[in-house]
Amino acid sequence: MALEWVVVGYAAAVEAVMVLLLTLPGLDRLRTGLALVIRNLLKPFLSLVPFCLFLLMDICWKYETRPVCKSARTCTPAEHLRHQKSIIKSQRNALLISAALLFYWLLYSVTHLVVRVEQLNQRIERLKREE
Repeated sequence: MALEWVVVGYAAAVEAVMVLLLTLPGLDRLRTGLALVIRNLLKPFLSLVPFCLFLLMDICWKYETRPVCKSARTCTPAEHLRHQKSIIKSQRNALLISAALLFYWLLYSVTHLVVRVEQLNQRIERLKREE
């Protein structure tokens, strides 16, 4: 199961880098080409959304079926530690899922805004030439 989390982590990191590159000031010449590349990558990255939802359902299922340690007498210290580690891993994975989905949404929104600004700049240039 660790491979899925590695994929989600790398996807979230790549999305964060792309958002950062689109929003850094001073990259105006590069931004147009970068926006085009990112727009083409948005569809493959969309497959991350159902994948994250599947992993979220997996976390919920593991949470519902986990062994319960109600008192210290029913669990050994090793079982209690294992239970706590499982909860921490689930929380970390849920945070990773939400980060990947948030970065995808940010990437989509920022790319849409950059494309829209570029279109408006071209329109302004065309109107200036007509005058």
